[in-house]
Amino acid sequence: MPDTEKIEPGQLVALILAAGKGTRMKSALPKVAHLVGGRPMICHVLAAAAAAGASRRIVVVGHGAASVEEAARGEEVEFVLQAEQLGTGHAVMAARDKLAGPSGTLTGTIMVLCGDTPLLTGGLLAELWQSHRAAGAAATVLTAVLPDPAGYGRIVRERGERGGRVRKIVEQKDASPEELAINEINTGIYCFEAGPLFSALAEVGRENRQGEYYLTDVIGILAARGEKVWGMTAANWQETLGINSRLQLAEAEAILRRRKLEELMENGVTIMDPASTFVDAAVAIEPDTVIYPFTWLEGRTVIASGSSIGPNTRIRDCRIGKDAAVCFTYAYECEIGDGAAVGPFVHLRPGTVLAAGVRVGNFVEIKNSRVGAKSKIPHLSYIGDTDMGERVNIGSGAITVNYDGRQKHRTVIEDDAFIGCNSNLVAPVTVGRGAYIAAGSTITKDVPPKALGVGRARQSNIEGWVEKRR
Repeated sequence: MPDTEKIEPGQLVALILAAGKGTRMKSALPKVAHLVGGRPMICHVLAAAAAAGASRRIVVVGHGAASVEEAARGEEVEFVLQAEQLGTGHAVMAARDKLAGPSGTLTGTIMVLCGDTPLLTGGLLAELWQSHRAAGAAATVLTAVLPDPAGYGRIVRERGERGGRVRKIVEQKDASPEELAINEINTGIYCFEAGPLFSALAEVGRENRQGEYYLTDVIGILAARGEKVWGMTAANWQETLGINSRLQLAEAEAILRRRKLEELMENGVTIMDPASTFVDAAVAIEPDTVIYPFTWLEGRTVIASGSSIGPNTRIRDCRIGKDAAVCFTYAYECEIGDGAAVGPFVHLRPGTVLAAGVRVGNFVEIKNSRVGAKSKIPHLSYIGDTDMGERVNIGSGAITVNYDGRQKHRTVIEDDAFIGCNSNLVAPVTVGRGAYIAAGSTITKDVPPKALGVGRARQSNIEGWVEKRR
């Protein structure tokens, strides 16, 4: 973990503002904790900051602080509480003690980001930092040129030219007709040198309609002092978009997912129908894998080369080996080995591990079980809490009865065993190596290796019963 006591000269610290409520989302969940591309949007921003070279990532939280911290769990991140939300400038001021060294000095570069901008990339933020350093600026604003700039603060530059110095940022409600004609807008993303930033913040007031401290006022203050205020325009304005509503969330989702699919296809993955394929940002897929339509790959799923996935398949947090085939399947928190074949109509629940060459057929559910290499569970079976060896054959309709009404028990089926159709193995029970279970049996005792287990009533035929019944 980086030193949290000071910012070294030349060090980049990302300060992510995530204290707002996000009223337009109409949600009890803080805006930045909403999922987009399979991850909380705050995590996309944190990842972009790390990729840009930020040595520390500090998140300012306020509304729903506990939920935001939970959304970012597992990240190397520090939190600052903005107990009362009095604007973006106030949010930055809340982090001053976290940013200052023991003597109270402030050095280094602070990159201020918005927690609701999940489309940001590390490349764009690295370019912003590089532009800031190359210009020797006290502050650099990331700008974007929008087809429709309505609602955004406009960038007013020196001499009105693209690129170069920024004179001020004018909010739409305060803009003149000439300024409203400007389509270069403020994205709310900045690089500041720490000293000038907090010196200017000390002069920011809250004499405005909202009664808040605006970070945008810092730009005008620095420019009026003669400090160098630079502006860098994003090449792709979509990367800077913020999320304020469910509609914008859906639009960002589509952009992120398309970006992910393009990345996969460029790296050798065949996606038969991108329009009906959904892959989360953290999913990893090796080349020569084929993804069929109507497939969802979620969480931290990893798929090795040569596999085929889908159609109509949903996989979450799974590891899938080479040359596996998975179709018409719902699988989560499990492992599927090399060359395994799963589906159609299969449900793999957490804790399931299928070894190489396993075959799982239609209408099979497996939960918290290990299935050895080349074993077969072809159809209509439930396997729960089971340790199954290699080359086992499970007949149609076989069930491991793992629950006695109070607790779960495990079943052991050793190598080369054969379980007949419509059998019940009542756990805890062990079927020995090479043993057979007769079809229709209910097994409640261990079956020794190479023995035949039979647990059913002897058949009786009652002659003439049909005629008597009539």
